Amino acid sequence: MVMLIIFLTCLAFTIFHVLHVGTWIAIAIGMLTYATSEYIVHRFLFHIKTPKNPFLLKVIKRLHYDHHVDPNDLKLLFLPLWFSIPGFVIYSLIVFSIAKSSALAIAFATGLVAYFLFYEWKHYIAHKPIKPRTRLGKNIKKHHLLHHFMNENYWFGVTHTSFDKTLGTFKEKDEVEKSATARNLENRV
Repeated sequence: MVMLIIFLTCLAFTIFHVLHVGTWIAIAIGMLTYATSEYIVHRFLFHIKTPKNPFLLKVIKRLHYDHHVDPNDLKLLFLPLWFSIPGFVIYSLIVFSIAKSSALAIAFATGLVAYFLFYEWKHYIAHKPIKPRTRLGKNIKKHHLLHHFMNENYWFGVTHTSFDKTLGTFKEKDEVEKSATARNLENRV
């Protein structure tokens, strides 16, 4: 609900600049930024080697490890606000420092948060007994569930498979061995 309010607030400010092509470019860049960070954060942060530091371990367990232990727990399905909001602020401040325009920074944030909401919806669909209508939706759900139940080293995309296909982390099911640690990332060696 908080993220929806943030999105609607950003959208309300962005509407005043909807006739400017720069606004649409900023929204698209915001969406592309989240689509890119979805893969990067999932693969390289959420799947880091188990931290020795107890505080960092607690953080990464909440962010992702525990989600692999219990993929259908709604409390673990959605990213926490304490993780998401600071990231949106940092990204938006970077855009503001480059563009020197609050209107473009807010339009960027609108795209960023819009794609985040899309991500959360697709992630929810992947883990709940909802059957996607399209072939693409069914394919994305299938591969995300393979990530959780077959092998955690593949299929990092939740809304798309483009980075998986480009960076070699997309395989067909019969090309991948079942991992003993897909459901417990903390036990990886």
